[in-house]
Amino acid sequence: MTFATLKDKRERGFLDGQFLIAMPGMQDGNFDRSVVYICAHSAAGAMGFIINRSQAISFTEVLLHLKLVEQPEAIMMDGATRDFPILNGGPVETGRGFVLHSDDFSSESSIPVSDDISLTATLDILRAICEGRGPKRATMLLGYAGWGPGQLESEIGSNGWLNCPACEELIFDRTLEDKYERALASMGVRPEMLSRETGHA
Repeated sequence: MTFATLKDKRERGFLDGQFLIAMPGMQDGNFDRSVVYICAHSAAGAMGFIINRSQAISFTEVLLHLKLVEQPEAIMMDGATRDFPILNGGPVETGRGFVLHSDDFSSESSIPVSDDISLTATLDILRAICEGRGPKRATMLLGYAGWGPGQLESEIGSNGWLNCPACEELIFDRTLEDKYERALASMGVRPEMLSRETGHA
């Protein structure tokens, strides 16, 4: 599934709003020890974002690159805005930015992905964040993870992923180092138990 098909999605799939937690035998290095928040799942495939992998570029650098601010404005931004988190969301369209955020912000391009979380991929949300009008909770991601029809189900069936209900606190938590372990702990699973798990909770 691609971001374009997400915009046309009408029904929620059974993995919508779930975490995928990579198993030790994950063959794809893009997802080693990753926690993925699934935004959309249907017969057309699935789309989500890795939420525990940092991105080298800073929010200030993004704003300057997009010409949303000039250097003097960037210097004067408050620390919370300068330190706004940017994550590596996945291996698809890595040059494209997305903002996952609480539903207290909405624009014409915002897409609800759960009862409490929305996705916006246009510059208006970045302007709002710069101006202090942004959502209460948010994180920016470059790129996303996408699966074709039946692909994710096959990977789960092959013991590539555990899945469990997503936790909003974990999605927006800026501490990344132990997010993998904390996602597992939310299921009552310790890393050393993973080889015995069967694929879902």
